[in-house]
Amino acid sequence: MGIKHWIGLGLWSCLLVLSASPLPAAEIVPTRFIAANGMTVVVLEQHFLPIVEIHSLIKTGSAQDPPEKAGLANLTASLLDEGTTTRTSKQIAEQIDFVGGSLEVKASEDFTTASVRVLKKDAELGFTLLADMLQHPAFNKQEFERIRTQILGEMASDNDDPGHVAMKAFNQLVFHGHPYRWPLNGTEETLGKITVADVAAFYAKEYIPGQVILTVVGDVTVDQVMALAQTHFGGWKKSPAPARNVRKPGALEKKTVQLIEKDLTQSSIVLGHGGINRTNPDFYAVTVMNYILGAGGFSSRLMDSIRDKQGLAYGIMSHFDARLMPGSFWISLQTRSETTNQAITGVLAELKGIRDAPVSDQELAEAKSFLVGSFPLRLDSTAKLAQVLAQVEFYGLGFEYFSQYPKWIERVTKEDVQRVAKHYLDPQRYALVVVGNLAKSRVKH
Repeated sequence: MGIKHWIGLGLWSCLLVLSASPLPAAEIVPTRFIAANGMTVVVLEQHFLPIVEIHSLIKTGSAQDPPEKAGLANLTASLLDEGTTTRTSKQIAEQIDFVGGSLEVKASEDFTTASVRVLKKDAELGFTLLADMLQHPAFNKQEFERIRTQILGEMASDNDDPGHVAMKAFNQLVFHGHPYRWPLNGTEETLGKITVADVAAFYAKEYIPGQVILTVVGDVTVDQVMALAQTHFGGWKKSPAPARNVRKPGALEKKTVQLIEKDLTQSSIVLGHGGINRTNPDFYAVTVMNYILGAGGFSSRLMDSIRDKQGLAYGIMSHFDARLMPGSFWISLQTRSETTNQAITGVLAELKGIRDAPVSDQELAEAKSFLVGSFPLRLDSTAKLAQVLAQVEFYGLGFEYFSQYPKWIERVTKEDVQRVAKHYLDPQRYALVVVGNLAKSRVKH
């Protein structure tokens, strides 16, 4: 979840159009240094536009929530820009709006990000606001209650979305007993137990300089960033790193089915199991395999079989959610209640098919072409570059990632695709969640 403040849309629109001339990936060579207090700083100079993106990644997320207080990391993040000890939330918004900048705070499972985008002339202000939010949040009781009420409202809305309900249940099955099982927002029950004191304690434990990767991309020099970082973050005192639980989620031992009644004309289906982490050496082979299976849009096997040939769904996709700890693999679709069993059978057939026989030369070539060709689009703005750089540092991928990614994809063979399909796809032991009219769908799986 995040709260954004936007202004000067005309200016930003023009700059974003112009920013479609990024450095080629092979020329992305950032500078990295560790501050005295342990904060990691990564700088990439890009002088073709007068924009500076100041992006912080804090190594904490919902995976660090106490089970009985799920939603704590997200609530803490949501309060960062809701007032500091010297600025109210209104003052923060007015200051960033006045210079036509933008500000965003967002929590996820493994990390939290807080970022500011400003023009070159306002870089000092950008550092000032970001440093103030990260080091001096006020956690005002009134703002706490307002944001918590807002999140509860979002939960109520999410509970009306069958796709969300299905995925929430799926995560509970696949990540049983593991922190990833909880929604980012938590639940109505766990969110209700969180106090302002809990937020302050979580912040004090997790928000320390050694947990922060500060990535600065844009029209600044390394020397300027070093000076700004020292001025605004140098007084942030070093603290011991918090303890971490990095155990893997347990694998499913058998097929597990959960059926959820909702009076709908369509069934929402999620089928899958545990997946991989981001540093798995098979990540690139899995990426190619999954593109062919279900991530490749209209060129994927699932779309060809379930939508085009059988007419069972408007859309269907597969996804490997590669996280710090192994995430999940899932396939999701919606189909008419009466065709639920046929759709599930079709999905399982495609899982079996990509395991049992090599993919075609054309499938392999198309997957590689798309993945290599679309890679620069993930780096075509200062904001995207800062995010990717921070995650490359977070996962320890090495800055050669930018020049090597196309080669790692090109290196994948048909044998690799079949090998990882056999290893990471299991059409026997999986979790299946169906949300819909159970009397009409008559699920037999």
